[in-house]
Amino acid sequence: MTAPRARLTVTPDQERHLTVRRSARYVRLGGAGEVRDVWVCIHGYGQLARRFARDLGALVVPGCLVLVPEALNRFYQATPSDDHRAAPVGATWMTREDRESEIADYVAYLDALYAAEVAPLGPGARVTALGFSQGVTTTVRWSLLGASRVDRLVCWAGALPHDIDLAAHADRLRAMRPAVVIGNRDEFADWASVEAQVKRLDDAGIAHSLHRFEGTHTLDDALLTELAAR
Repeated sequence: MTAPRARLTVTPDQERHLTVRRSARYVRLGGAGEVRDVWVCIHGYGQLARRFARDLGALVVPGCLVLVPEALNRFYQATPSDDHRAAPVGATWMTREDRESEIADYVAYLDALYAAEVAPLGPGARVTALGFSQGVTTTVRWSLLGASRVDRLVCWAGALPHDIDLAAHADRLRAMRPAVVIGNRDEFADWASVEAQVKRLDDAGIAHSLHRFEGTHTLDDALLTELAAR
C-alpha cells in the first residue's frame, strides 16, 4: 500500500518577490517625420500585439506614432490534451493571482515604454491611451498610477478598474476627457456594462463622451478616425 503524500501548507508570509529583468515586446507603427500624436494602444485578453495592431490601420497617418505593447504573460489557448505545437498563443495583462505585483509590473513596463519612445519627442506630441476590453483596466491604472503624461483616454469595450477611486483622481481624469466606446452588437456588452462605467464617471463629476458604433467586440475604423481627429 502506498503511503499518503505529505503536503505542506505554504502561507503568504513565506512568499517572497524578486525583481528580474525581462524582455517586453511591442509593435511600433508610423512615426516618420514630425510626430504630433502618439497612440498607446493596449490589447485585450488573449490577444498579441501584432494581431491587435492589424486593426489599428486607421491611426497610421502622417504625424502619428502608434505603439502597441504586449502583455508579459503569454499562454497557450488550448486544453492540456491539445497539441501545443499548433495551438494559438495569447497574452494577458494579469490574473487574480499576485495581482498587486502584476499591476505594479505592468505600470512600470508601460512607463518604461513611454520613456523610450514618447519622452524623446518632447512635450509637443499629444498622447492618447486606448485600452480595449481587458486592456481598459490596464490603461486606466497606468494613466492614473504611472509617471507618464497621458492627455486623452479611450476606454473601448471594457470596464473601469473596480478598485480605483475615480473621485480621488478626478482632476487627472477630467484633463484626459475620457471617451467610452461600445459596439451596438458587442457580445460582451453585459460584462463591459457601459451604463455602469458612465454612472461611475458621472458620480465622480468627470466629464466624458460616449460613442456607439454598429459592430461587435472589435475596433471600428470610422470611429477611430473620428476620435483621432478630435
